[in-house]
Amino acid sequence: MKASAPAPTVWPTLQARSAKELIDWLTTVLGFEATAVYTEGDTVVHAQLDWPEGGGVMLGDNSPKEFSREPGTGLCYVVTDHVDALFEKAKAAGAKIIHEPVDQDYGNREFLVADPEGNLWSFGAYRGEPRK
Repeated sequence: MKASAPAPTVWPTLQARSAKELIDWLTTVLGFEATAVYTEGDTVVHAQLDWPEGGGVMLGDNSPKEFSREPGTGLCYVVTDHVDALFEKAKAAGAKIIHEPVDQDYGNREFLVADPEGNLWSFGAYRGEPRK
């Protein structure tokens, strides 16, 4: 991320059956960084995982008493300048590959994996259209 770019203000948020296991998988297999993990007993009530190239996700254990989404139903797109290297790392770690790297008509190169909870993670080089 460029130094002049604003800090992320949109955070995809997931709920997990086992947030601790999902955090471990996302950091070990895909390379997210666990910036903050807050727990109450064995429950992860909030975690912030930063993506080394900018942005990140938030997650926690599923809590139907609070706002709630079904675990394993998320889809996140993550920008990376290292599509092929990251794909090889995820594949070598045994990630469930939904589709291998492919070049899209609009100029993106991307691949798609599923995490152990069932969330889908798309990684590509496309950074979106510039603001006008």
